[in-house]
Amino acid sequence: MARPIAHTAELRDRLLDVTADMVDAKGPERISLREIAQAADTSTSAVYALFGGKTQLLVAVIDHGFTSFGIAQAESESSGLRALGRAYRSWAKANPALYRLMFGGAITAAADCDTDKDATAGAMAPLVRTLALRVPEAQVMPAAMTVWAQVHGAVSLELAAVAPEVDDWDAVYDAVLDAVERAFPPTAPSA
Repeated sequence: MARPIAHTAELRDRLLDVTADMVDAKGPERISLREIAQAADTSTSAVYALFGGKTQLLVAVIDHGFTSFGIAQAESESSGLRALGRAYRSWAKANPALYRLMFGGAITAAADCDTDKDATAGAMAPLVRTLALRVPEAQVMPAAMTVWAQVHGAVSLELAAVAPEVDDWDAVYDAVLDAVERAFPPTAPSA
C-alpha cells in the first residue's frame, strides 16, 4: 500500500504566497493551478489536496492575508492607536501584493464566494478595542471605519505611487496619524 503524501505547512504557505504574487501580476482569471504549482515547485495534486481547487485556493489567499494582518495588528495593540497605524503601514509595505488583493476585490469577485468573516473581523478587532477606550460605544464602529479609511487611503496611495510630488511618505503618514490622534484622543481617567 502506498504511503500517503504529507503536505507541510511550509508548502501551504508557499502556495499562498506564489498565488498572491501571480494573481497580483496577472489577475485571478489569467492563472492556472498548473502555473501556480509549477511556480511553487509542487504538483497540482498538492493544491487539490491542500485547498480543494482554484476557488478555494484564491479564498485561502485572502483569509491568509487577513489572518497575517490581524496578527500584526494584535502585536501592536497594547502600544495604542498610533502603533496600530504604524503596524498597518509596515505590514502593507512588507506584503504589497497580498495587501492589494485583500482590499482590491479581484479575488472575491473572480471566485464568486465569501472570505472568512472571522479572519476579517479579527484583523479589525485590535482597532475596535483600542477605539472602545476612546469613544462612546455607539461611536466605536464609525470611528473604526474613519481611522481605517484614513490609514488605508494613505497606504494605498503610497503603494500605488500615484500621488504627485510626494517625496517623504513618512511625513505624510505621520500627518495622517496625527489627524487620527486628534480626532480620537485618549479619554481622561475618571477622578
